[in-house]
Amino acid sequence: MSATATTGAAGRLAALGRAELTLLVRNRTALFMALLMPVAMVWAVRSSVARLDLARTGLSLAAASMTGGIGVVLIFVVYANLVPAYVARREELVLKRLRAGEPGDLEILAGTALPSAAVALSQCAVLIAAGALLLDLSAPRRPEILVVGMLLGTVMLAALAAASAAVTRTVESAQITVLPLMAVSFGGSGLFVPLELLPDGAADVLRLLPVTPVVELVRYGWLGGAGTDAGAVLRAVGCAVVWAGLAVFAVRRWFRWEPRR
Repeated sequence: MSATATTGAAGRLAALGRAELTLLVRNRTALFMALLMPVAMVWAVRSSVARLDLARTGLSLAAASMTGGIGVVLIFVVYANLVPAYVARREELVLKRLRAGEPGDLEILAGTALPSAAVALSQCAVLIAAGALLLDLSAPRRPEILVVGMLLGTVMLAALAAASAAVTRTVESAQITVLPLMAVSFGGSGLFVPLELLPDGAADVLRLLPVTPVVELVRYGWLGGAGTDAGAVLRAVGCAVVWAGLAVFAVRRWFRWEPRR
């Protein structure tokens, strides 16, 4: 008696991830965006922060630039890289063919995101190690909060990338589609200018942006600024979860699996 082997969800995700990694390596533009652009942007963050008076923030130059750099890495490697990836796979009918097979919708989207997520988290780990070893920053005070922040940011930005792909017609136009979230995040999520330097009312509003709670959780986890303030941590986690939920709802409602005509 013979049994038919059925590929499990983990196997399907691994296969999709390997295929997507191969495509990422072959795409020089995407590879540059994933590997080199974040490094350049971390230096841009440091240059911007160096011109600020950080005395009121409780942050050193290294702390502000490295924690902001993690947010930049997540935005570039996960969000800005995945929007054109989802659009390209849709326009090339890859997503349509995958839906005709065993993988479910979530597996298809998650498998496409796996290489970008892995690259982003690896770069974040390198930044944390470099900060601790080269810039005299402490090891993460609350590593569990730091990990939650990076994982939540990765999931949320991947979902937002899929939602953005739903309104993007071509791979070329993806360069424009990603700009609003990137501009708002760079300008208002504490990446280049810590929110402590802004008026309280403006800072409270900006804390509702998608990437702001991720940056806050990274700083809480690495620097311990809110190590005893469970309310601040829960508020940041709740805001990130809400944004992730809204993005998932948008994907379920509007994501297109076939080319836009």
